[in-house]
Amino acid sequence: MRTILVATAIVCAAGLASCSDGGGPTKPAARQVGVVVAKSEPLVQGGAITGEVRARVQTDLSFRVSGKIIERLVDVGQSVKAGQVLARIDPEEQKADLDVAAANLQSAEAQQTQAQLAFDRQQSLFRTQVTTRAALDQAQEALLTAQASTKSAQALLETAQDTLTYTELKADADGMITARNAEVGQVAQAAQVVFTLAHDGGRDAVFEVVESAFLRPIDGDGTVNLLSDPTQKITAKVREISPTIDSSTGTVRVKVALSSDAPIPLGAPVVGKFNYAAQDVIQLPWSAMTSKDGKPAVWIIDPASSAVSVKAIDVAGYETGSFIVKSGVSAGEVVVTEGTQFLRPAEIVSYVKEASK
Repeated sequence: MRTILVATAIVCAAGLASCSDGGGPTKPAARQVGVVVAKSEPLVQGGAITGEVRARVQTDLSFRVSGKIIERLVDVGQSVKAGQVLARIDPEEQKADLDVAAANLQSAEAQQTQAQLAFDRQQSLFRTQVTTRAALDQAQEALLTAQASTKSAQALLETAQDTLTYTELKADADGMITARNAEVGQVAQAAQVVFTLAHDGGRDAVFEVVESAFLRPIDGDGTVNLLSDPTQKITAKVREISPTIDSSTGTVRVKVALSSDAPIPLGAPVVGKFNYAAQDVIQLPWSAMTSKDGKPAVWIIDPASSAVSVKAIDVAGYETGSFIVKSGVSAGEVVVTEGTQFLRPAEIVSYVKEASK
């Protein structure tokens, strides 16, 4: 029995000895993470907006006098030439005014003729000392008054003649009628828009865009193509950006000059594509983003200790698969991109050193 107890004690001692050979508890291995070094690189951004083609010069045509429209000679979409009559209003009132002005001129001319004869007679009598100087001066004054009345009547006649021509509405340039706002039988008021004329020549692609779209400078020319034919691309340059915002739409009007030989009809819907001037930014993959106090943040590794810390950032914009850092990260810092879910502040991590170079 004693022999069995001794053998058992020897076996237990051997087992305890074998357990003590492993030393104390081992440290857990450092968490392996993926990293990227923040770099400032040029970023080219752009966008596509839709608009329509309009004439570079467009005028609203209206009668200069009021009257009833008795004839309309053109319609929307019709090409016209400079000086072509587009519509007429009833000219009876203007003709009557012209007749009155002509009669007044005849009367003034007759009075001038009579005053001229009287002056000539007084001048002849004054030379023979038959009449007085006062009578001659009076005759001269009457002549000057008659001459002034004739000039005034002549001016009124010319005004009446011009007013008669205002009863015809004529095109001021070659172009196309794009809008009509009056019909035959309607009484048109002076300066009321009757037609809109798109002049031949230059064409613009007009876009209504949000204010922020053109806050950054455009890099070079853009391209414009028909919405119905994306393969047809036309080089275009921004010609005008409105300095004010349309209060009804909240947008800014942008006009892009098209080449004169561009085969794009008026009113055609188009798509414009533009690139902004490149800017140096720090761009990180989406997987690098985490949260700190409800705000965007990233994990930064201290190269000396391999310890991580969370750092809040400001995001300037989001791209496909990445985001642009506005502030919070400096070029050269090592940012964790993989394995961010279970990290703790000051935790020591393991990463590929070459990836941080």
